[in-house]
Amino acid sequence: MSPLDSLLKQALRENNIALDEGVQQKLVQYLELMLTWNRVFNLTSITDPREMVYLHIMDSLAILPYLHGNHLLDVGTGAGLPGIPLAIVNPETHWTLLDKNNKKTRFLTQAAAELNLTQVKVIHSRSEEFHPAQCFDSIISRAYSSLAIFLETTRHLLAANGQWLAMKGKYPEDEINDIPDGFRIFDIKRLAIKGMDAERHLVRLIKEE
Repeated sequence: MSPLDSLLKQALRENNIALDEGVQQKLVQYLELMLTWNRVFNLTSITDPREMVYLHIMDSLAILPYLHGNHLLDVGTGAGLPGIPLAIVNPETHWTLLDKNNKKTRFLTQAAAELNLTQVKVIHSRSEEFHPAQCFDSIISRAYSSLAIFLETTRHLLAANGQWLAMKGKYPEDEINDIPDGFRIFDIKRLAIKGMDAERHLVRLIKEE
């Protein structure tokens, strides 16, 4: 068993998350691909195996209960976080991974192919220039930008009755105060991830009625 494999099993046990062996193997394979490509493409500064498991995988899976709908968008996905771990765990959901960095979207395209994530589409574009045929039930960001910029640059991408999910570290009080008109907070969840000594919050937002 590889160090990544044993660390993932431990983290899942700690957080009472049950995944079948095949799903766990795909999550480990994804981290291994990231490490391989990182040598050339600088996808992530986090390369310690334990930190990769907790800060990449467990951090992504923490928002699993709050996903809404079947058509989801990960904006500024970078190396595929949180979109790829969530797509691995939810093979029935359709994901679009959006990033303006060509090297990162090249990695994502290869990773989706090697992991057989046929429900994942990779788009190389800025969010404000992206105009898909179908809008999204949930739009997710992780360390993408301020709440105001996130909302303004993706407002045209949200489906009716859709939601924005903004993954944040500390409680983003200043950003909340700067939310523009036309949007409102649905709720804010403090995410508890056992084994991780870091503050995490999820801000859920909707369009103002």
